[in-house]
Amino acid sequence: MEQIELLWEFQQADMEADTLENEMKRSPNRLALKKNRDFLVEQQTAVKQIEEEVAQMLDRVDVIRDAIVMQQDQLKALQVRLTEAPPTSLDEARAFSQDAQRLLGDIASYEQEMKRIQQDGAEHERIQKEIVIKFSRVRTEYEAQKVAYEDEYRVQMKALEDKRRIVQEKGKEIDPTLMERYQAIKRHCVPPVAKLVNGQCGGCFMSLPSVTLRNLKAGAKLIECESCGRMIIQL
Repeated sequence: MEQIELLWEFQQADMEADTLENEMKRSPNRLALKKNRDFLVEQQTAVKQIEEEVAQMLDRVDVIRDAIVMQQDQLKALQVRLTEAPPTSLDEARAFSQDAQRLLGDIASYEQEMKRIQQDGAEHERIQKEIVIKFSRVRTEYEAQKVAYEDEYRVQMKALEDKRRIVQEKGKEIDPTLMERYQAIKRHCVPPVAKLVNGQCGGCFMSLPSVTLRNLKAGAKLIECESCGRMIIQL
């Protein structure tokens, strides 16, 4: 059998194996499994982010509590000063009042921030509970899908390995240079080999130049399509 005929048979086996592999990738069970797996990963990432945000909130709460205590201590000290040394002028009274109002304003501001953090914390907790519920439901579904898909995958993988073995055996009889060219074309054009059909490339269906057709008539067994780059054969 000539090299060109061997290459054509090799391609048929190669395309069958590729078709099965693509069917495996598009398997409804595989796609459903991947969808649930991606969902689980996303939820795990979301939970981790919530935990980090809650940790930051707790750190901020500690800072706010310390700040409130400090402001309250300063306010008490101001009250003691006011009791022990009452202002003797209107300016001193205003200064005392301004300091007290500043401390009270700071305390109120910190308390408002604390309230917002508590509300955010409650919202984070609600979201986290929802995630846990959804995660548990999808995880159960995912585990069942995984078992079913593993059985399907074993059968399909066995068939694919058989086809790839046939491809490998057929490839052993083909000249390495020709095989290298086949693989190079396949990277951008599938299938890489096409038959001559009514003066056209059987891959892209573009008409071949007259000089190319003359070469084929003169006995050339293999040429390349100027339009798509496929190897064109005449069996």
